[in-house]
Amino acid sequence: MTHHALICPPFHSHVRAFEAIGGALLRRGHTVSFLLNAGGGALVEAGGFGVEEVGAVRTPCRSPGRNPAGLFGILRTVRASADRTRALCDGGPAILRRIGAEIVLADQMEPAGGLLAEHLGLPFLSVAAALPIDPHPSLPSPFLGWPYDPSPEGLKRNRGGERVSRLLLHRQREAIQSAAQRFGLRSRSRLEECLSPLATIAQTVPGFDFPRPPSPRHFAVGPFRSTEAVEIGGLVLPFARRPGVPLVFCSLGTLQGHRLSIFHAVARACRRLGWHLVVAHCGRLSVEQAASIDADLVTDFLPQRAMLALADLCVSHGGLNTALDAVEAGVPVLAIPIAYDQPGVAARLLHHGAGLRLARRRLDVDDVVAALRRLHGEPRFAARARAIGAEIRGAGGAERAAELVERFAASASYSRELALA
Repeated sequence: MTHHALICPPFHSHVRAFEAIGGALLRRGHTVSFLLNAGGGALVEAGGFGVEEVGAVRTPCRSPGRNPAGLFGILRTVRASADRTRALCDGGPAILRRIGAEIVLADQMEPAGGLLAEHLGLPFLSVAAALPIDPHPSLPSPFLGWPYDPSPEGLKRNRGGERVSRLLLHRQREAIQSAAQRFGLRSRSRLEECLSPLATIAQTVPGFDFPRPPSPRHFAVGPFRSTEAVEIGGLVLPFARRPGVPLVFCSLGTLQGHRLSIFHAVARACRRLGWHLVVAHCGRLSVEQAASIDADLVTDFLPQRAMLALADLCVSHGGLNTALDAVEAGVPVLAIPIAYDQPGVAARLLHHGAGLRLARRRLDVDDVVAALRRLHGEPRFAARARAIGAEIRGAGGAERAAELVERFAASASYSRELALA
């Protein structure tokens, strides 16, 4: 059996995804330990994992900043990300040696995973808990809401977006470059230069992603979900649904649930339509703020997949996990992207006809009403969501990811034995 080290950003959605893969590995008899920035251990809910932390707590792990959108918000987010990478590279080598880590599962969004593994001579696999960042000229950055456009004009725009991204990610590039130099590794400065040469395991199935060139190193296995999660079905809502009235579920995720103005706009739109609305703010609103939202139910958390099994439509920030859960349930999505890879998720919903997108700034209730009417009134949106959902259910998820990890771990071990022979 093998000791796996899981390295990911200390954010709820990333830790949950890694917990699901780690749980599958635990059931197979392996040892699994998280290596997280200080404070991140509090996010690990399941038992059986080792948890190691490095550095000092700088910001609450559920929120890297209240306003990550806009230029200054982006720069703050990049600075915080670079600080986390430096802390992991400073304290990680000693910890990974002490616990006897044999293979690393590295989140694509945390370059320290690949840097540490290479430094210690450990095999590692990349895990795309967010949209994959594997580069290709025809694919815009996942942080951009651009459509898929392989024409010469589209390729030119993608190149321009890449140049802008490099400028914005200056702090992160410096952190990568410094760690690589300190570890005696080949020179590098970009996230994609820290990806595994063995494989990337991604949540996004082909039916949800943009067309991606075939690669023997890219495996799309669908959402990483724990088998211990609440079963779909059986959720009882504390209000009586009127026959034939659509039910809308609105969630802005664990990092954006404080966006009260968006909740208000969605609530006013649903009231104008006479539709039911359930809001989950993920603990980011005060009691007074939550009470100001005119919805049938406003709460902190709900079992999301069970909720979506009851819903007709989903309004979301475009978080990947919420979008995948929605289409798995055959529910179209109205995406209102805010930051990170959410614009890219919204662009993919549009590309595949499984949802619509509205801009967050100056969000107009009339526009929300019109979008919800279209999503509910045009059957093609639900049909496309159901088609992607069928692909997700057959992709394998966390169990398939664990199988791949075992396969590549065995292959890497055999290669090392040959080298030493």
